[in-house]
Amino acid sequence: MVMSGDQNAGQSHNIKFHYSSFERVEQLKYLGITLTYQNSIRKEIKSSFKWGSTCYHSVQNLLSPSLLSKNVKSNIYNTIILPAVLYECGTWSLALREERRLSVFENRVLRRIFGPKINEITGERRKLHDEELYELHSSPPTIRVIKSRKMSWVGHVARMGERRERRSANRVLWGNLRDINHLEDPG
Repeated sequence: MVMSGDQNAGQSHNIKFHYSSFERVEQLKYLGITLTYQNSIRKEIKSSFKWGSTCYHSVQNLLSPSLLSKNVKSNIYNTIILPAVLYECGTWSLALREERRLSVFENRVLRRIFGPKINEITGERRKLHDEELYELHSSPPTIRVIKSRKMSWVGHVARMGERRERRSANRVLWGNLRDINHLEDPG
C-alpha cells in the first residue's frame, strides 16, 4: 500500500517485491483495522474506544466504589479494558489530536472506576485530577504504552540486521529502498 499525502502517489503503477506484484489500493484491512493511503486512523481509534467502553460496561457492576480495592480495579482495567483499546495500536501513527483523545478516554474511564475524591472533613466530592488518577492507577499512561510497544517492534526489526530472509524489513526501517525491487528470490 502506498501511504502518502499526495493522492496521486503511485496511482499509475503497481509495486514489485520478491518477484511478486502488488496492486495499489486506497485502503487495506490489516490486523482488523483499515489502513488508508492518507494514514488516517481516527475511525480506528474511535472503534477502539467503542470496544473499550463495551468492556467497561460489561464489568461496571464489579467496579462500584465499595466492592473492590483500588488495586483490583486497576488490574481489571489493565487486563480487560485496556487490551480492547490497544489491540491494534502497533499500526497506529498517532498525531497530537489522537494522543489527546486517548488521554481523555483513559481519564474518563479511570474517573468512573475510582469515583470522586471525598474530602474527609467536609464530605464534599470533587473530580479526581489527572495526577491523582495516575497515582491510583499506578501504571504508565496509555500513550506511553503505545509508544513503548512501537519502539519494541522497531528494536525487533533493527536487531534483524541484514540477514537474507529479513533484509526487506530492515531496509524499510532504515529507508534503504533503492534495491528493494531487485531482491533475489528468498526461496
